[in-house]
Amino acid sequence: RPDGHAGSEKRIPPFFPLTYPVLSAPSSWLTRWAHLIPPSSHVLDLACGSGRHMQWLQSQGLHVLGVDRDESALASAQQFGEVLCADIENAPWPLTGHQFDAVVVTNYLWRPTWTALLACLKPNGVLIYETFAQGNETVGKPSRPDFLLKRSELLQLCCDLRVVAFEDVFLHSPDRYVQRVVAVNSDSNDKRFALAPSTAQKS
Repeated sequence: RPDGHAGSEKRIPPFFPLTYPVLSAPSSWLTRWAHLIPPSSHVLDLACGSGRHMQWLQSQGLHVLGVDRDESALASAQQFGEVLCADIENAPWPLTGHQFDAVVVTNYLWRPTWTALLACLKPNGVLIYETFAQGNETVGKPSRPDFLLKRSELLQLCCDLRVVAFEDVFLHSPDRYVQRVVAVNSDSNDKRFALAPSTAQKS
């Protein structure tokens, strides 16, 4: 388990109801790359909302801390792990000095906390990040530049990490422009990325 969290943020202890709420399906980007997260890891889900990713991560045997400023949303999310109510846009970063095996962020961007967020990755920790990009203002919300990634911005933000996968794409249902990245706070000896023997046929 990560170390305790300092500060005056409100923490809501987990409880376990008989049934889970019906939540949206988890991001396909998360489910595609979550195999990189070691079993029984401790995961930070930033801007977790009502807990759709916390629910899925918990079902994979992972231990999740969800952070969000919406206390009513956390009332649902707390069913799937520990939660922390904190407004990271208007108050000090609540997790200084605490690290996780993985950090998950979807549909959220607040650039001033980027350095602090990356500091939450343990050595060999996995970052799975997906959010809206420039162009989205032509199809819907969000439309403000503050909340839209610039071209290849995620790659630049992850310049000190090992980037495993990156996409800058237009998706449907609903229509949206997104960037998404998987990156590891890793060295070249990480066995998760050992190259398999080549199966390509020689001409």
